[in-house]
Amino acid sequence: MEALSTAVLLGLVEGLTEFLPVSSTGHLILAGEALGFSGPKAATFEIAIQFGAILAVLCLYRERFLGLLRPAPEKNPRAFAGLRGIGLLLLTTLPGAVMGLLAGDFIKNHLFTPASVASALLAGALLMLLVEWRNACPLGTSRCNSLDELTPVLALGIGCCQCMALWPGFSRSGSTIMGGMLLGEKRALAAEYSFVAAVPIMFAATGYDLLKTWSLFTVDDIPLFATGLFFAFLFGWLAIKTFIALVGRITLRPFAVYRLLLAPIVYFFMVNMG
Repeated sequence: MEALSTAVLLGLVEGLTEFLPVSSTGHLILAGEALGFSGPKAATFEIAIQFGAILAVLCLYRERFLGLLRPAPEKNPRAFAGLRGIGLLLLTTLPGAVMGLLAGDFIKNHLFTPASVASALLAGALLMLLVEWRNACPLGTSRCNSLDELTPVLALGIGCCQCMALWPGFSRSGSTIMGGMLLGEKRALAAEYSFVAAVPIMFAATGYDLLKTWSLFTVDDIPLFATGLFFAFLFGWLAIKTFIALVGRITLRPFAVYRLLLAPIVYFFMVNMG
């Protein structure tokens, strides 16, 4: 029963934080430490329940993903659809996938700690404030107003920015939103693309990690996974709907402030006193 309650809490944390620029991985590491749920098995579980969040995106953006299975319409051959849309997503996914393969073991062995998360929360917050400052200045004009205007260079650039999310605590959605804004996307569009671009990189990362560590789990762990996946899906759905409703009216600054407040708390209570 205690294991299931842990799965509920971690699923809730994953769902609520995966698509907000606050870092789900960082929050899962902190929640796992607080609950006494740590070690290789716990780290894999925290990655695996991201499948629940992936499913939430697939459901909410099902028309967008179904469009990738159909050829781009003749009246708009540059639409984010068909082979062109798939190619753009692959360009965004490629840098993070390569970096993850090269540095994955190092990251999991050395950066999945409260101290690393606290540092990433701080670094991400400062960069968010910098991006919002630049976005408010006259030179920060928007060049991309819809996904149909996304270019291969822009898709690859956002993918390079997404590599920052390999540092637990930095935030995958935060890095893609900031990258999109820096490269000319409107904030709302950058947020939408961060959700869509999450699916291939998260699917690849979670699938690869499960293949490597599947032997750590037994049939008895199925209820644990099912519970975590369900709550990650449910709260991921709610988080996406809420964030999309807010993103056109708020900036990234409230999330930066939250991160700035959380970082010293993590450092003093989970690092200094740990």
